[in-house]
Amino acid sequence: MSRKDAIDSLFLKKPTANEKSATDKSAVRVRTGAISAMGSSLQEMAEGAKTAARLQDQLASGEAVVSLHPSAIDGSPIADRLPAAIDPKFEQLEASISEEGQQVPILVRPHPETAGRYQIVYGRRRLRVAANLGRDVSAIVRNLTDRELVVAQGRENLDRADLSFIEKALFALRLEDAGFDRATIIAALSTDKSDLSRYIAVARSIPINLATRIGPASKAGRSRWVSLAECLGRPKAMDAINVVLESEQFRNSDSDTRFGLVFKAVSKSPARKKVKVWSTPKGKKAARIRQEAGRTALIFDEKLVPAFGEYVADQLDRLYTQFLETSEGGEADQQ
Repeated sequence: MSRKDAIDSLFLKKPTANEKSATDKSAVRVRTGAISAMGSSLQEMAEGAKTAARLQDQLASGEAVVSLHPSAIDGSPIADRLPAAIDPKFEQLEASISEEGQQVPILVRPHPETAGRYQIVYGRRRLRVAANLGRDVSAIVRNLTDRELVVAQGRENLDRADLSFIEKALFALRLEDAGFDRATIIAALSTDKSDLSRYIAVARSIPINLATRIGPASKAGRSRWVSLAECLGRPKAMDAINVVLESEQFRNSDSDTRFGLVFKAVSKSPARKKVKVWSTPKGKKAARIRQEAGRTALIFDEKLVPAFGEYVADQLDRLYTQFLETSEGGEADQQ
């Protein structure tokens, strides 16, 4: 029996049926202040022992918690965040660490190429705060391979629900471009093959400079980023976006508002050309009807239907008269 169990059995033993009956007419006995304090002390000792044991395990495995100067820590080989010009959460984090100190250490590994330097695995915001405040940063030093680094980096961010959709997409793309296999990327993002393909497809469709200007846009979500990627294929979409990027409203807005401004601008750009095919009763694809902004073109294949295009052209007056006789035609003529 452990010491804690022995103490509990002495002071916290549940009464038997006879004992309970005997105390019905009096107040149930509770812990005295001294006993309660003893229990709290034992609890603190137990927690302290656990913390010491974890630290001992870290030291035994070549891992240590140390204080490092921010200038001695380089970035991860694979970036996973987009900068945000206006970031209230970072300002809150900086205020908290300034007042209460750093509660959670960051994770680094010894730099694989430069002695005495380190590479960050996760905790970039805490590292940035320490640099801003001119303080050392508390860090766990762990020997990691490149694969272990990116998996730990991805898992930590996912556990904190901190990366937005576009940041995950760009992280996946950077991992793939760096030569990591799909299994490693799936492990880093805790995703599956189909979602990973979607992440990478969106990241390849959106220019990195545009994503960087917008920032993480954490409220945008997957569907709107996918829609934005699709809209970028429209004529003059980037022209409309560039106007927004140079506006004062865009420069003074947070990331989510920036995304909204860009999405609104690109949604107004003209859609891609729509092309329909007309086939003869025998199934020959003899004409194409091409529709684009404000125009419709009818193109006949002269090899399949010789002289038919000229015949239709001769019938335009009659066809237009028939069109006007319909309700829709009459309304169109009045506009």
